This record gives sequence, C-alpha cells and structure tokens, in this order.
Amino acid sequence: MKNNSKKLVEMPRAVIFDTDNTLYPYLPAHKEATISVEKKVKDILGIQKETFRSSFIEARKEIKERLGNVASSHSRLLYLQRTIEKLELGTRILTVLDLEQTYWRTFLFNCRLFPGVLDFIQLLKSNGIVTANITDLTAQIQFRKLVYFGLDEFFDYVVTSEEAGRDKPDIMPFKLALEKLQVPEEKVWMIGDSAKSDIYGSNINFNMTSIQKLHQGVELGKGESAPDLSFNDYYELEKLIKKLKS
Repeated sequence: MKNNSKKLVEMPRAVIFDTDNTLYPYLPAHKEATISVEKKVKDILGIQKETFRSSFIEARKEIKERLGNVASSHSRLLYLQRTIEKLELGTRILTVLDLEQTYWRTFLFNCRLFPGVLDFIQLLKSNGIVTANITDLTAQIQFRKLVYFGLDEFFDYVVTSEEAGRDKPDIMPFKLALEKLQVPEEKVWMIGDSAKSDIYGSNINFNMTSIQKLHQGVELGKGESAPDLSFNDYYELEKLIKKLKS
C-alpha cells in the first residue's frame, strides 16, 4: 500500500467503487467468453476465428468512433451486429442475439471477485458506511454482474454511464453518485483501477479521496491522475479501516 495523502486520517462516510478490474479481473472472463463466441461462429456460420476476429476489431473501432464516450459504445450486441454485417451476412438478428448471450453467459460463469472484496465491503457496511458503484457500460449488463457476484445487496446506490449519459472521467457519473449518496465529497473515497477514468475523474472535479486498485497490467497514475492511495490487496484497505476506527 502506498499512501501519499494527508486525507486518510479519518473514516469515510461513503465509498464509491468502480466495477471492472476493480471488483474482479476482467481479462480472464473476457478471454473465455471470446473463445466461446468464436467457437459458435465457426460451428453455425463456418467462419474461422481469424476472419471473425479481424472483422470484430474493425466493427468495434467503428462503433466506438461513431458513438464516442457513452455507454452504448461498449455494447457487445452492437459490436457483434456490425461484425456479422461486415462479413456480408446481413444483420441476422437471432444469430447476433445468440452470440451476445453466449458471450455474457460464459463471461459471468468465469468471473471471480478479487480476494477480500466481499469482506471489505461487509466491513464498510457494518460500520455504517454508505456504498455506491459507478460503472461504464449499460445498466442491464452491470446489474447482472453485481447480482452474479452477490454484491447487489451491499451497494446502496449504482450509477451507470447509461444513466449518467457519459462515461468516466466525465463529471456526470461522479456528480450523480454524490447526489444519490448525500455525503460531502471530502468524506467520500473513490476506489478504481483506471488512472485515466476513475482517479483523474475524481481528482479533477472533486475533493474525494482517490484510491487506485493495482494489479497486473495497471500502471500507477501520475500528475492529475495520481491517487491519494494505491493498493494491491483489499485486505490492506480492511486494515486501514480498522486502524482509522481505533
């Protein structure tokens, strides 16, 4: 744990969490889900994974460039629809829906929380600390993740970029979360893995305490994206809460 802040001298009144790569590692689940989709594409359409993958990359880039910094720019359904169209197969609605459901079923089946996440959130709740979740992507998918993890009952509020209208680091997701929490920003911790989205977004617009979850492939934020605190293991945060309480 690396602490660069004088803010961390008292218990927070509220803690906000990011979802992907903060509560769980995204890549292992994504890898297995992608394999399942590519296998189904080969089985039902006879398209090799290399051909499908190339079209998917182009389709994803096209969707993101067209839609910009909004929740729908992350839509797996739109990516798959455009991929099938780029393969000159038309829209194929039922096929696209089947592939999207295959992706998310496999994804959720392979999701695992980071060690200590549940214990830490339960500790917060037992100490009367209000919790919220700010996450990019659509409400339907992110709600399903929280239910799958059994975390739905532990978050008092959830804000998706679909609801806020913009992805992080835009001010709106953070502003909406604070409106729901009704807690002064200086009494709030923001925990996320992305220096660009989570840490910068909370640092540049608000006086929250920014805390970065580090793991393989994540670089510590610098400058305006530098966190007040960084950690690798949720048990480090659990110890910090107990220390601040004593």
